[in-house]
Amino acid sequence: MDIKGAGLYQEMQAFARQARSLSGDVQTGPAQVENTSQSDFSQLFKQALNTVNGLQKNSSELATAVELGDPKVSLAQAMIAGQKASIAFEATVQVRNKLVEAYKEVMAMPV
Repeated sequence: MDIKGAGLYQEMQAFARQARSLSGDVQTGPAQVENTSQSDFSQLFKQALNTVNGLQKNSSELATAVELGDPKVSLAQAMIAGQKASIAFEATVQVRNKLVEAYKEVMAMPV
């Protein structure tokens, strides 16, 4: 796993840690809950999306280089970059699915 792939994994782990810490921060009753984590979460999520986008761009560039016969880029490099981009995208889709599922669950809660 290269630096970009490791970065995505670290960001996903940060999401998990943040989600676990948020469950401890929620208070029962009418007390107000601070909303400082929302901006942190949105920044982390934006960074994760940018990382996935970067992986996909890199994969596309390497594939184009292989197709054009660039001797500096091997087919193995292009295939590995493609797989990393694919895995990162699938992970992003799974995170999105979990967020949508959680949103639906919260919206279905009785008031």
